[in-house]
Amino acid sequence: MFKKETYITRRNELKKLVGEGIIILFGNNESPANGPYNGYDPFRQDSTFLYYFGIQRDGLVGVIDIDNNKETLIGNDIDIEDIVWFGSVDSVKCLAESVGVENTAPMKQLQLVCNDALRNKRKIHFLPPYRFDIKLQIFDLLGIHPSQQKDSASMQLIKAVVKMRSTKSEEEIEELERASVIGYKMHTTAMRLTKPGLTEKYIASQVESVAKSLGSMVSFPTIFTQHGEIMHGAPSLNTLKDGRLVLCDAGGETVNNYCSDHTRTYPVNGKFTQRQLDIYSVVEECHDMVLDLAKPGVKYADVHFAVCKNIFNRMKELGLAKGDTEEAVRNGAHAMFLPHGLGHMMGMDVHDMENLDQINVGFDEETRPNLEQFGTNCLRMGRRLEEGFVVTDEPGIYFIPALIDEWKANKHCADFLCFDELEKYKDFGGIRIEDDILITKDGCRFIGKDRIPYHPKDIEEFMQSSQQ
Repeated sequence: MFKKETYITRRNELKKLVGEGIIILFGNNESPANGPYNGYDPFRQDSTFLYYFGIQRDGLVGVIDIDNNKETLIGNDIDIEDIVWFGSVDSVKCLAESVGVENTAPMKQLQLVCNDALRNKRKIHFLPPYRFDIKLQIFDLLGIHPSQQKDSASMQLIKAVVKMRSTKSEEEIEELERASVIGYKMHTTAMRLTKPGLTEKYIASQVESVAKSLGSMVSFPTIFTQHGEIMHGAPSLNTLKDGRLVLCDAGGETVNNYCSDHTRTYPVNGKFTQRQLDIYSVVEECHDMVLDLAKPGVKYADVHFAVCKNIFNRMKELGLAKGDTEEAVRNGAHAMFLPHGLGHMMGMDVHDMENLDQINVGFDEETRPNLEQFGTNCLRMGRRLEEGFVVTDEPGIYFIPALIDEWKANKHCADFLCFDELEKYKDFGGIRIEDDILITKDGCRFIGKDRIPYHPKDIEEFMQSSQQ
């Protein structure tokens, strides 16, 4: 948790941006795994509630009455039975005082607050809920059916939260640097352990144990797979095979819930083949070119398409693509190799503020997404970059057998793709390299002092030295 003044300042700025009415920010409740007292571990607080109220306890709601300049933390104190099992915790009043909130009330008071606001036709601002228990709570409080709550959520509040959370303060950047340290140790642990004969699940479990021992949790379920062509390939019980590539996409969260997100792809046996290097060098080049292109005022969509054109040009050199690059990218032929966006916002969520809808986070009135074209419709971030933004840089090249078959059968982008040559890569897998970058005053830089090895020579030397 940051100092009290941080949360006071944030709430005051939020009041100015929203303007009038009542803001209700719901904290998360415990999520039962298979019974009310056996929850998923650890508890994860809602990020927006955490951003403005900084309190990790479950069962809390923050109410900000803009018109009367009154802030209230609502929640029930725990009883003696809970204390017996879980130990003593601070009272709601003490929690409120720790973040500069003067008023507290039990949860039953929230209904009275809402009833009064509805009776006086005051605007009630809430964010789109993503948990079913909160959807039911909103239904009880405001009478809005869960199917209508996304459309009923306050766009004023969404825009205000996105504006504030998009630009990271110095203390947030320091927290992200700490998250990067966790990410570095997670990935280098995977590299040290990887060798033929072990299972994907074994390596992934060791990676996740690093996150839990150094922070609070993983920032998303770990991807560790020899099938790198599957975007979110979960680790399986398959054993690692000599000659295969493995893709590790993993990150950790600090105790204050700021995230890291890195991806590395490397050979199971620690030595790239020439065929693997041919493809890897293209991804490596695209990953590094982002550092030259990303800066304040530049649309991240433009950086994305610069990467797409570079990939397509290099695929032509390898005999996998053909034709005019500009026309090919306009027609979406590049998505055969890169079917996702170059990156996304990063912060307290690994896909920062994704619950507020990506169109509100990664785009704006000037920059709109293309939802019709395959691949391009997966861009999460297209708007102009600003100083203080943190985004991921994650180009990749994937050979997806089902996609090759479908496009070949339909002759989709046949003027730009060499399907006979692509057939030879169905057993290849996929390659992605990902790091987190901070947009600075006149450019950008990687988050994190120590770089997880990603140049081929560095990877081979690191894996060789680790296994001696």
